[in-house]
Amino acid sequence: MREVLALSVFCYDSSCATRLYTSCSSLPARHGLLHDVSESRFLIDLHSHSTVSDGTLTPAELVRHAAAQGVRLLALTDHDDVAGLDEARRSADEHGMHLIPGVEISVTWKRRTLHIVGLRIDPTYPPLVEGLARIRAGRHIRAQGMAASLQAAGVEGSLEGAYRHAKGIISRTHFARYLVEAGYASDTRKVFKRFLVKGKPGYYEHHWADLDEALGWITESGGVAVLAHPGRYDLGRTNMLLLLEEFRALGGSAIEVVTGSHTPDQFQEFGKLARQFSLKASLGSDYHGPGHTYIEMGRLPDLPHGCVPVWQDWPELEKLTVPADAPSPLSPST
Repeated sequence: MREVLALSVFCYDSSCATRLYTSCSSLPARHGLLHDVSESRFLIDLHSHSTVSDGTLTPAELVRHAAAQGVRLLALTDHDDVAGLDEARRSADEHGMHLIPGVEISVTWKRRTLHIVGLRIDPTYPPLVEGLARIRAGRHIRAQGMAASLQAAGVEGSLEGAYRHAKGIISRTHFARYLVEAGYASDTRKVFKRFLVKGKPGYYEHHWADLDEALGWITESGGVAVLAHPGRYDLGRTNMLLLLEEFRALGGSAIEVVTGSHTPDQFQEFGKLARQFSLKASLGSDYHGPGHTYIEMGRLPDLPHGCVPVWQDWPELEKLTVPADAPSPLSPST
């Protein structure tokens, strides 16, 4: 069978926004579907959040926004919940997109909180459903502890205030939005410099799922386990290497190399670690809604040279084409 070597290539305009022209390495040119790289251009975003967790757009609104930015392959990865996937899939069908069912699972490793993204999961897999329900129940306990800590520091009404902002799960982000609303900071990023983190008012140590549990739920449901935004974890070099070794041994498949919170140097750093540990590389904006995100959908740079994309060999790739009248992600956000 003839093979087409398809490389990730970027085209930059004067504002440095990017459109991704990609498929996977050595993708078979089955039935004449792929004759050259330009016939399979599309945008990918494999990390996003809706109001089911701590995003500000409903699942349908999120998909509609992604479509307006030119995204064709989208993963909805709400924290510890899969309740938005059906709505998101219906919206994706309406917009001619492909939705990858996903989740972002909260994990405790060496008393540190990590996030593991599951892609291509079966959201009905009973152990996954039961495990996520257990984590969500723990979120309510943590919220009460956070509120007590804030109250001890003189911040009143935070529990009720956070729940007003929460349409699905309760998270630190909802507390942060309440603290902005109450005038304790001008934006949520500044909240996390003064509150809700270790050593500050509102911090509450909580044990999430164990790493082996989360990876088991994902892989046994048929999914792919991805270490989310590793640059956000203050682990140090030695612990990061230990984590990646354990992650791989337990069935982890990929690292989120390109994501909204990473710097260009971190793209290279984690691309190198992906290659070192024979892990694939993922790419996602970690989009939470307008004004609540690191980077707009459709603006991510490409994976570093030599990375193997996590989407390699996914069947959706053969179905992805961009219509001639598709909106350009280089246009202003709507």
